[in-house]
Amino acid sequence: SFCRSVFKLPALFSLSFSFHYKIKPTRQEDRFRDFGTEKMSTLILSPVATSPRDDAIALYRAFKGFGCDTAAVVNILAHRDATQRALIQQEYRTMYSDDLFKRLSKELTGKLETAVLLWMHDPAGRDALIVWQALRVETKNLEAATEVICSRTPSQIQHVKQIYHSKFGVPLEHDIEICASGDHKKLLLAYVRTLRYEGLEVDREITQKDAKALYKAGEKKLGTDEKTFIRMFSERSRAQLAAISSAYHDMYGSSLKKAVKGETSGLFEYALLTILRCSENPAKYFAKVLRKSMKGLGTNDTTLVRVIVTRTEIDMQYIKVEYLKKYKKTLNDAVHSETSGHYRTFLLSLLGPNH
Repeated sequence: SFCRSVFKLPALFSLSFSFHYKIKPTRQEDRFRDFGTEKMSTLILSPVATSPRDDAIALYRAFKGFGCDTAAVVNILAHRDATQRALIQQEYRTMYSDDLFKRLSKELTGKLETAVLLWMHDPAGRDALIVWQALRVETKNLEAATEVICSRTPSQIQHVKQIYHSKFGVPLEHDIEICASGDHKKLLLAYVRTLRYEGLEVDREITQKDAKALYKAGEKKLGTDEKTFIRMFSERSRAQLAAISSAYHDMYGSSLKKAVKGETSGLFEYALLTILRCSENPAKYFAKVLRKSMKGLGTNDTTLVRVIVTRTEIDMQYIKVEYLKKYKKTLNDAVHSETSGHYRTFLLSLLGPNH
């Protein structure tokens, strides 16, 4: 599970506004522009018009007295978007001279605490925090760091890099250098350093050349030319890489995914597959990650929380569709069967209606 102390960090951003949520400040919107495709969000906002001040007061009351009114806390925070959550934190500090992060950390426990505290961060700050923690010796989780880095768009990565440096005092590349190794390290470094095109246009001529180069670097030869895989996967846009994958299948009758699995291993393989799957269908990739977190004995709550919290305001509608299509069960039903109590209520609130 995530380290408690890390989540007691103060809010990564704060701006002071006090008005009804339907009016959103431009500066706040700019902060989240790279991370939201709201129509694909599953977040259900409160139908009642409330202000950050109203919510701060309601949370303060929920914390007062003997024990915490956890249901009230969940009911408020699970129905506020990133901008609203930032405003609540600012208002709470202004009104009570107290840090809402610290208060939540004192009042909540266990998996619910982990989920709510992660949710309270803005998207880029949250990604920076997840990666920073995943690259610590004491909480090392290179799979989580790889998932976040290799599934984000170039503009999202640039945003995360800026925050990472300002909050943790070192460049993201510095920690990757120390924590990762071999071809996995080379790929991650290339991926965070390269400014890839984010549009949908594809160069068909280059596509065929790239497919041929990857075939020569892998399946055609004895051994593997990892440099070619690293270069292609870190330099090509998502649209271009998806086209390369399609061309590879047409030209050689075998999938590029299969080639990656056959030619590479470990975290290097995981990083390549994450980049490739997210170029073709990010929602399908995350449905697969969620399934893995709940499959078999026990639940990997760290992964479950990370994916639900980070994707709710981006593409969770798509992920739910892909999950149902592939596993013949709704994501809500799967999460319901693996969780309990307020923790279950919180995650299901983020997932929205069960359909």
